[in-house]
Amino acid sequence: MTETLEASAELQTQAPVAPTAGARDIPSAHVEIYDQIYHLRGVDPAYISALASIVDEKMRAVSAQGGTVDSLRVAVLAALNIADELHGLRKKYNELAGAQQNTQSDLRHRADSLSGMLDEVLSDRRAG
Repeated sequence: MTETLEASAELQTQAPVAPTAGARDIPSAHVEIYDQIYHLRGVDPAYISALASIVDEKMRAVSAQGGTVDSLRVAVLAALNIADELHGLRKKYNELAGAQQNTQSDLRHRADSLSGMLDEVLSDRRAG
């Protein structure tokens, strides 16, 4: 079975194709996911192939663990696994971004405090 799909611009690492461009102007990639050939269109065929490889690996891992041959069930379970990984990475990213923001805020506060102390010392020296 062969399907033609258009890759979402959100998945591209490069700028999306202008909306006025025809679908024929968009590069395509022929990928195999779980023994199915797909013709996908997007800005970066190599990136699409890399994503397809990840999906294929996940589907094969799910199939091997569960012993199921129903490709729809395998696809849904693989999607849940990928979504779980994404959710965990987003959570970690948000924690790190929050920690960085707190660190920056702390550093600004400390810099302001040190600046104030330095101003006091210099003011005392000028006055004395």
